[in-house]
Amino acid sequence: MPNRAPNFLVIIADQLTTSVLPTIMGGHENSVVIAPTLLHMARNGTSFCNAYTNSPLCGPSRGVLMTGLLPSHSGIYDNASEWPAALPTFGHRLRIAGYQTILSGKMHFVGPEQLHGFEERLNTDIYPADFTWVPNWLEPDYRPNWYHSMDSIQNAGTVLRSNQIDYDEEVAFLTRRKLFDLARKRNGYDPFCLIVSFTHPHDPYNIEPQWWNLYKDTNIPLPRVSWPQNPHPSLVRIAHTCGMTGRDFTQDQIQHTRRAYLGSISYIDHQIKQLLHTLEETDLAKNTIVVFTSDHGDMLGEHGLWYKMSFLEGSTRVPLIFYNPHFIPTQQVPHAVSLIDLGQTLCDFAGTPDISTEWQGKSLKPHIDKKGGHDEVYGEYLGEVTLAPTTMIRKQEWKYIHTPGDPDLLYNLVHDPYEQTNLAEQKAYHQITEHFLQESKKRWNYDALYKDVIKSQKQRALVHKALMSRTYQPWDYEKPGQAHQVYIRNHTPLEDLEAKARLLPNNEEKLL
Repeated sequence: MPNRAPNFLVIIADQLTTSVLPTIMGGHENSVVIAPTLLHMARNGTSFCNAYTNSPLCGPSRGVLMTGLLPSHSGIYDNASEWPAALPTFGHRLRIAGYQTILSGKMHFVGPEQLHGFEERLNTDIYPADFTWVPNWLEPDYRPNWYHSMDSIQNAGTVLRSNQIDYDEEVAFLTRRKLFDLARKRNGYDPFCLIVSFTHPHDPYNIEPQWWNLYKDTNIPLPRVSWPQNPHPSLVRIAHTCGMTGRDFTQDQIQHTRRAYLGSISYIDHQIKQLLHTLEETDLAKNTIVVFTSDHGDMLGEHGLWYKMSFLEGSTRVPLIFYNPHFIPTQQVPHAVSLIDLGQTLCDFAGTPDISTEWQGKSLKPHIDKKGGHDEVYGEYLGEVTLAPTTMIRKQEWKYIHTPGDPDLLYNLVHDPYEQTNLAEQKAYHQITEHFLQESKKRWNYDALYKDVIKSQKQRALVHKALMSRTYQPWDYEKPGQAHQVYIRNHTPLEDLEAKARLLPNNEEKLL
């Protein structure tokens, strides 16, 4: 470990599943993805090969990551749930410890408070901060017109430009510029935690030709598991809500879509390469822990499903890599861990004091230090496509999924990694299923949680209807102008500004 508190550069992709990654990142031997930077980080850092999201939807997953609390404890149930201003995040804890906390990119903050422990945001979010996307469990057949559709598969392929590309280019540029700013102050700066959150490879599956062409001669693997003959009710609901019902795609269309998805990963890999290069050339790399992960995965046609919203592996498993060749060991950790553990881990590395806040995550530092650690994951899904709280327990080889009113699901992930056999239906596994059911009932009050979610949905729907009538005042974050601090203005001597902005290469003498 360094003598001073380490910096953190936490890079978050959106909807990146491990199912297309190599085994060293929790994926498969036949992976064809071209991601040399991520592969280098995994080979030269600590890669958690069984890392999970705790809630397979963008907003709730990020809520878990930031607060260290499951949705039932934070109230961040779905993509339109308000993030309470009084809810502590790891950003607050790091600020108390003297860290600069900075956000570049998306985080799905909903509500008038748009910082949540960050001292600075470099840009706005790509998604709305209001209550537009409130689900409604009381209308099970309702399909929101703003939700995922199969158009993303129908229109997958190359583009010269897209909204998502524009956004991620901005995120990458602003992040690199911020790293240069931090380097200019390196002799007197406080440690920093810089979160970089890209929107790729999230659908729509469109990417520039240079990334598409990387896979010109590649045989893109098809999904391993097709839509089952007797689908579980949860699969039927997902298919209906996302407009999948009755839509059959050809093998060419599926491979076309998966090729664009792989190209998006290669694009993100390139952006990460640029960020690592900036750390090196500014001499910030030695004292900076780089973390890479994703908020959730993507089914990519597995089990006949696309996108997320399921506790099946493709939707729930995510990469998680800690990288710094100077003090992060090279290893692959097989234990089941999750995003709820990330904030506690950063605070553990930072040596932050205990500020007596509720924190359900467990630090991964013992794992990283090769001292062992926990091997369990708890998950909740309280968003669209379900009609009641859905929970998941992952321990050792087992995954158990429970939704009141649905048949239980139990998988042995060692013998059945693609989740094709529901052992909860077999008498031989009744005792194991019952054990997990009783543990779930002790951990969750399903009736009370259902009532809380319904109450929240009704309240937010009413407030949104009111706020959208007459004069609308958006909550979306807009960065205040700072041009007068960055560029030449009439109060600034030219040489003074240039002297402040000038950053020389490492080990190079100052200009005379």
